[in-house]
Amino acid sequence: MSDTIKTRLESLRKIMKENGVSAYYINTADFHNSEYVSEYFKVREYFSGFTGSNGSLVIMQEEAGLWTDGRYFVQAEKELSGSGIDLYKMGEEGVPTIEEFIEKKLGNGDIFAFDGRTVTAARGKVFRKIAKKKGFSLEVKNDLTEEIFERPAFPLSKAEVLSNELAGETALSKIKRLRERLKKEGAASIFITSLDDIMWLFNIRGNDVEFNPVLMSYAYISMESAYLFIQKGSVTDELKDAMDKAAVLIKDYDDVNKFLKNEDFSKGDVLLDPNQVNYISYKRIKKNAEVIEMRNPTTEMKAVKNETEKANMRKIYLKDSVQLTRFIREITENIGKVPMTEMSVSDRLEEYRREIPEFRDLSFTTISAYGANAAMMHYAPSDENPVEIKAEHMLLIDSGGQYNGGTTDVTRTIVMGELTEEEKKCFTLTACSMLNLLNVKFLYGCTGRNLDIIARERMWNEGMDYKCGTGHGVGYILNVHEGPQNIRWKAVENEAVLEEGMDVSDEPGVYKAGKFGIRTENILLVKKGVHTDDGQFMEFENLTMVPIDDRGIDRSIMSERELSYYIAYQTAVCAALKDSLSEDEYNWVRKYAGIA
Repeated sequence: MSDTIKTRLESLRKIMKENGVSAYYINTADFHNSEYVSEYFKVREYFSGFTGSNGSLVIMQEEAGLWTDGRYFVQAEKELSGSGIDLYKMGEEGVPTIEEFIEKKLGNGDIFAFDGRTVTAARGKVFRKIAKKKGFSLEVKNDLTEEIFERPAFPLSKAEVLSNELAGETALSKIKRLRERLKKEGAASIFITSLDDIMWLFNIRGNDVEFNPVLMSYAYISMESAYLFIQKGSVTDELKDAMDKAAVLIKDYDDVNKFLKNEDFSKGDVLLDPNQVNYISYKRIKKNAEVIEMRNPTTEMKAVKNETEKANMRKIYLKDSVQLTRFIREITENIGKVPMTEMSVSDRLEEYRREIPEFRDLSFTTISAYGANAAMMHYAPSDENPVEIKAEHMLLIDSGGQYNGGTTDVTRTIVMGELTEEEKKCFTLTACSMLNLLNVKFLYGCTGRNLDIIARERMWNEGMDYKCGTGHGVGYILNVHEGPQNIRWKAVENEAVLEEGMDVSDEPGVYKAGKFGIRTENILLVKKGVHTDDGQFMEFENLTMVPIDDRGIDRSIMSERELSYYIAYQTAVCAALKDSLSEDEYNWVRKYAGIA
């Protein structure tokens, strides 16, 4: 593969030279800054060989570098080996950012190029600022890779309209609330490009992006009108009827650029999210309008689940937990008796999920990682490189499903044989970290940064850390990674307060390169706790009802409080599962949870 990548880079460098381009930037995004992209947009993967969901590539004539985050350090080192591409570990001490790299490398007369349709306005403006400072120019209108990368068909699927029993609020009501927010912010209109925001706003879904039930689309909402830009092939009679009821005009997806050029923006400012809108669209709007740059109000509105959504999520998470528990029983009872590989158990878990009537699809590629492979946070098994699972070590399964009723995400590390003292200690620390956060009480107004230490303290006290955040939001029949809420210790711009109705993952872990990886992940709902003279206190409701493997727990290193949390959690899970299991299954799960 490394020779193939070198050949592709050589071809691209030839085109760069012909166009006078000194450095070419390829990120991981479509025209909507989606986290997961369809095959049509996997340009960075094509030219680097790196298959992770987050990575940016900078190519120059004599060197190339790939930047990715801590989830992918081990994986990237492996996949980039022999390609001639240097790995830059984002956030690590002494590692330059992409911006620092190009500022150092480029100067007068150089040209820095990228496809302005796939780079956000925020990043494009930073590049423009550096270019002005260093005297080089930007080229953003041409995709230099199109002569080399043979794109598959542009993604296209039919629109689905959610029933009120699933959505809990009409599109008309959501648009009305959005207009109220726009008025509050002093905006006359909003241009939205993030696909999950658009799907949420109009109560529609699709299948244009793998794992994410979305449609390629844009939206423009003013005080007088609402437009949905969508491919003609996605439009159905059901969609037409639903949009008529919501007073939304349907326009062709490819007409958006013409619309932005010709629309009369004289009635007031246009609100847009520079971290979502692509640089080309941003420049077009800026030519004709005053712009308010801030986070999409729809992102915050979407993150707070309504009562219908929460009720459906509770049902779906229980069904998902039942099937995952049954799967765990099957593989633990058959290990050493029936041949198993990382891929075969991943496929088997999908079969269990497909038995759930509301199942639509997986919510991401299942991470089925055995032994040392689990140290790669986003490892993906394959049939081409089968890894046998034996009656030893541990198996990490990070998986989830898309259902009509919710989106799930859960990780369990399963003991397959005798553990070393180190493995058992790390397994226990991980469980304690997850449970400590699950049980925390906090004052309203806290963000995830206030809470991250609750999970991470146990690790930090041992001089350990996991190179990722502790938690992310989860969509509702939408993207498995959702903002603005998160739990991480590093400061981010415009941090979101944890509101009642938001959901967030709780997933600490330990990753020892070349040895093992452990992660325990539950999804939590933010809810109100007690209200006292000191204010409104908040807490979490647990959605994930999957037991922790008691064989990995060393109770002697747990504090009295941690042990009580552990016993209470295992007991509550067994009680929640009881009515969905046979008597034999229930007896097994109690033993597995260590409370039999």
